[in-house]
Amino acid sequence: MPVWNPWHGCHKISAGCGQCYVFREDAARGVTTPTTTVRRTSSFRLPLRRDRKGDWKFPSGTHFWLCFTSDMLIEEADEWRDEIWDIIRQRSDCHFTFFTKRIHRMKSCLPHDWGGDGWANVRVGCTVENQDRADFRIPIFLTIPIRHRFIIAAPLLGPLDLTRWLDPALIKEVSVGGESGKYARPLDFDWVKDIRRQCHAADVIFTFHQTGSYLIKDGRTYHIPRPHQHSQAEKAFRT
Repeated sequence: MPVWNPWHGCHKISAGCGQCYVFREDAARGVTTPTTTVRRTSSFRLPLRRDRKGDWKFPSGTHFWLCFTSDMLIEEADEWRDEIWDIIRQRSDCHFTFFTKRIHRMKSCLPHDWGGDGWANVRVGCTVENQDRADFRIPIFLTIPIRHRFIIAAPLLGPLDLTRWLDPALIKEVSVGGESGKYARPLDFDWVKDIRRQCHAADVIFTFHQTGSYLIKDGRTYHIPRPHQHSQAEKAFRT
């Protein structure tokens, strides 16, 4: 699935941002991630690109992951967001997913024709890294008309009780992940297992998408290299 980054740059707003991969990857390239400004990228109109025959470069049914090097709802991109909604509107034959730590801004950022149930081709994830942010963000998340909602518990920094919000009519999926990088904070597998238990009890889809760099399991801390963090997460619950 293609990643569509119409803008680049961010600033940290909560504990989950502490070891953000965007800042880390920029630093590895000798680039300082903007902390007060956000710039448009050359991929701003990516879904509208056509080939030499005039056909869509990305065919009908393509699923775009949006704003991986920033946040769809970041304040500095307010002047451009209507253009992004228009591109998504034009490509109603494709699917778009973004997740955000700024869900409190979404109502003021919606397009005029979003409707009472949201657009069918847009999936929105609310990121929560600890109980404090879950308690703040998820109640807001549930008041917004969104067709497809999911929760991203990543980087998970502590135990998390989501039971009061796990209605499968409202939350389609919960996806859990650890933090990557040399200075990543460890993920305790007991936290992951407890969220999985909560999801199964509520009949909500559960996904463990990434172990992070350091996984605590049965009292032992494992260092997991970046290339293996997804595959190790996939194997974690196999019998």
